[in-house]
Amino acid sequence: MNKTRKFGRDPGLQARMMLTLFLLGLVYAVLIGVLFAAGTGAVTIAVIAAGLFLVQLFTSDKIALASMGAHQIAPGDGPQAAKLIGVVQRLAIQADIPMPRVAIADTPMPNAFAVGRSPKTATVCVTTGLLNLLGDGELEAVLGHELTHIANRDVMVMTLASFFASIASFIVQMGFWFGGIFNDDEDNGISVLVVILVSAIVYVISWLLLQALSRYREFAADRGSAMITGRPSALISALMEIDGRMSRIPQRDLRAASGELAAFYIFPPKVKRGVSTLFATHPSLDQRIKALNRLEAQLQSAGH
Repeated sequence: MNKTRKFGRDPGLQARMMLTLFLLGLVYAVLIGVLFAAGTGAVTIAVIAAGLFLVQLFTSDKIALASMGAHQIAPGDGPQAAKLIGVVQRLAIQADIPMPRVAIADTPMPNAFAVGRSPKTATVCVTTGLLNLLGDGELEAVLGHELTHIANRDVMVMTLASFFASIASFIVQMGFWFGGIFNDDEDNGISVLVVILVSAIVYVISWLLLQALSRYREFAADRGSAMITGRPSALISALMEIDGRMSRIPQRDLRAASGELAAFYIFPPKVKRGVSTLFATHPSLDQRIKALNRLEAQLQSAGH
């Protein structure tokens, strides 16, 4: 393989993931301190949250696949399955990662995502809508994108970050629903309000950090796909094809697919995208195409 196309982890992404985890740890240290100060009821909720964290860490991939109705495939499941697994296997070797499991979700929405807490437990999932839409080169580029997520280990960081945001939201809800459990003194409602306020602030900070990391990791995965396949133009074509088909998917179907898993898709399942990039999980299509075109030019100039 040409040295200009050597694949490796994105140092910019690694630095951002470390910063995100540090900032999340900082704000959650404050939250834990507030919970302990609020009384035994809040400590109980913190213990419950810790248990939920362990469940999330070890089952989030299975939950995500089940929510899509995805099923793992094997080479013996037919020509399409054998071909898809073969492409993933070849790209995994080029990316120097363990062979992930491969799954297919039966939905017309053209998309793909990767889940798993580590490269050894990862699963790459593509939809039937994607398989029916893209040509071989375009599909290879999309799979290269997903394998880059696995190589960069950003799937695990995104899972942790999204869970932290969910826990803060959970504590806010518990505070509103069962405010009295936060303190044995029924007259002391201030502690309840403090916990709710701090949890809400932590949720907002976590959510913004999650969105910013999500956008950058998509740029990094696009770049990784180009490095693995050597064809940024194939990914550009794939993204444009997905965008065109996505606009014809019924809005109700897109809304159904726009839950917590949306940040993990290669393309956001929304026809009407947000007005501000601050609240977007993905860069705009124009931004991604511009970045890939620059990379295409760099690869071509390096090849001469």
